[in-house]
Amino acid sequence: MATIIGGIAASHTPTIGFAFDRDKRHDPAWQPVFEAFDPVRQWIKDQRPDVLLLTYNDHITSFFFDHYSAFALGIGQEWHVADEGGGARDLPPIAGHPQLAAHIAQSLVGEEFDLSCFQGKPLDHGCFSPLSMLCEHQPDWPAKLVPLQMGVLQFPIPTARRFYKLGQALRRAIESYPEDLRVAVVATGGLSHQVHGERAGFNNVEWDHQFLDLFEKDPEQLADMTHAEYAALGGMEGAEVIMWLTMRGALGAKVACKHRSYYLPSMTGIATAIFECDAGPLPQSVLERHREAMGKQLQGAEKLQGTYPFTVERSVKGYRLNRFLHDLIIPAQRARFLAEPEAALAGAGLTEQERDMVRRLDWRALIQYGASFFVLEKLGAVVGVSNLHIYAAMRGQTLEQFQATRNAPGALYSVAGKDAASLSWDQPAEKAQA
Repeated sequence: MATIIGGIAASHTPTIGFAFDRDKRHDPAWQPVFEAFDPVRQWIKDQRPDVLLLTYNDHITSFFFDHYSAFALGIGQEWHVADEGGGARDLPPIAGHPQLAAHIAQSLVGEEFDLSCFQGKPLDHGCFSPLSMLCEHQPDWPAKLVPLQMGVLQFPIPTARRFYKLGQALRRAIESYPEDLRVAVVATGGLSHQVHGERAGFNNVEWDHQFLDLFEKDPEQLADMTHAEYAALGGMEGAEVIMWLTMRGALGAKVACKHRSYYLPSMTGIATAIFECDAGPLPQSVLERHREAMGKQLQGAEKLQGTYPFTVERSVKGYRLNRFLHDLIIPAQRARFLAEPEAALAGAGLTEQERDMVRRLDWRALIQYGASFFVLEKLGAVVGVSNLHIYAAMRGQTLEQFQATRNAPGALYSVAGKDAASLSWDQPAEKAQA
């Protein structure tokens, strides 16, 4: 079974990454930052976690206001550094753990957390600023990463209590995972700071230390605080420390603090801390009941012949293929595909198996492989095939055989719009009967 071996807390200011990249360890202004991270880096070396589940907030880099989620779990196979305006940092990508992420997603949604999932997005300094300090990463990172992005920059946001409950649910999710994994939960963000308005530059050192005390000994008090109370004490952006409560909730009621540091060089109180669980793992009977509850919603669906629920696992497997088919909504992309199909398929990095299925328009094989039907209908619109042609092919029937099972056999349609070429199947009824 997976085990939570402890929790790490670390601020995620861009200054940390700046100091690391420019090797400012011996600069008096930055030396305390490096010294704060040294014990945490050593703890990771000694404890050798297999996976870091890292909670952070994106800074309007990969997540924009056109779709802003409260909780977004990274389910991808690999994570790259985001370009935040001046070029991406020179850090290698870090491997994800899609299997654990899929299990966590199923567990959290089963506990009624409205979770979104993402892949293919680069991660900004909210993740990689502390991560580059926490782990030696040349040539490779020592652990895999499951990022959990939290939308704390656009109100309304979840309550502090909700973040704490999410952590408690994460504990059940992780400890019920059947593979033996050592997991460290990492909290990032804060401490006190404000970066906008006339209050920019606000800090509260006394509150920062009080917060660290309460975090260890009385997280319930922190969970009861409002966003306005956090903002008054620690600055509006400093209120992002409510994300730390997710890590604290995952550790259980009692923890032992193995390291704690604090330094305020400029705009943000920079803290690091290590906490280990004192309560022990959840009882096996609890975890067994939890696993049973996780499987309840889809129990029996496997008996539905010719039915393939689009799970997180299928989404990860078919990501490149679904991305290519989805991007046919872009006029230039579909024009290229129609003019130079092989070049378009190669440019998308599809495997030979994936390319072959697209070439042959093998709708059933595409579905079985992991394509979503709702990108297949886009491909159909581009190549001039109706939705009903696709349905018939998936059933192994001719169009005429499938139409005979419909109430209105002559009703053919697709999602094709005004730019579609002439659709040979879209003929007036009188012409079709002639």
